[in-house]
Amino acid sequence: MDIDLILKVAGIGLLVGICALVLNEAGKKEQAQMVTIAGVVVVLYMVIQGISDLFVLVKSVFNLY
Repeated sequence: MDIDLILKVAGIGLLVGICALVLNEAGKKEQAQMVTIAGVVVVLYMVIQGISDLFVLVKSVFNLY
């Protein structure tokens, strides 16, 4: 696992946090919630891909094919 995944997740979290804060201050709470949910979905997709790669690596190390 690379540190790239951690940096990507942190960057998305920072961007989503700023967008949600700006939208909340503008009185658009529904859009802020949608941005937050979209950010969580994107991060979960990235993490699931990382976990899938980890399982493939574990299978190849222990010759489980």
